[in-house]
Amino acid sequence: MKFLVSIITPMYNSENFILETINSVIKQTYKNWELILIDDCSKDNTLQKVKPFLSKYSNIKLIKNDKNLGAAITRNKGIEVAKGSYIAFLDGDDLWKPHKLEVQIAFMNANKYAVSYSSYEQIDENGNPLNKLVKALPNLPYNKYLKSNYIGNLTGMYSVEILGKIKAPNLRKRQDWLLWLSVIKKAGQPAYGIEESLAYYRVRENAMSSNKFELIKHNYWVYKKGLGFSTIKSIYFMIVFLKEQFFVKSKLIVSINKT
Repeated sequence: MKFLVSIITPMYNSENFILETINSVIKQTYKNWELILIDDCSKDNTLQKVKPFLSKYSNIKLIKNDKNLGAAITRNKGIEVAKGSYIAFLDGDDLWKPHKLEVQIAFMNANKYAVSYSSYEQIDENGNPLNKLVKALPNLPYNKYLKSNYIGNLTGMYSVEILGKIKAPNLRKRQDWLLWLSVIKKAGQPAYGIEESLAYYRVRENAMSSNKFELIKHNYWVYKKGLGFSTIKSIYFMIVFLKEQFFVKSKLIVSINKT
């Protein structure tokens, strides 16, 4: 039986990358998917780039926001209309390897897992390899994931049949971390990691992940506002987060040499 996978792709000013992103889905060896594109009021030519795909592929759909709503609400609009047994996420500048869905669906079905993710590689804005691999942990329980965001959102997938639809909390930044916390908590089991690299994450100039102060600030709000922790508890978990980043997570980013 081929399970339908719903792929949620928010877009905002993605004209330079969206063609590659869509083509990486079209090239999947696993063919039973729907791609839901949600445009968050792009000011560039993103929509013009997307339109030719809509007439050619019946399983590629477009939703347009009337105003800029941010990543959380935009992703949730895609989740609302998704029809798949599985939900996966792919932002409008990232890429999947051709066998990504095939490997991940087989992995989840064989083991009856509700949540999974994989290792991935980093590329620059022009698509050139940065020769960095971000390794997935074999299993990621809730208490471990609470300490740091280990899941590359472009690799995560959850079972709608097991968990139902789970939406992203309405936090402007780091809502993907909160989403996967909700998913793992509801699953009552870890997110299981696939060692193989199945995707490419595009490292953008001036991205929040490259601005350490902004990263710390928004991570604090995950604990304070997103999870409702007290100020003292939020500060405590930020200290835990920084320790986890330095002693554990940083060691999961390894150099790779490709010939």
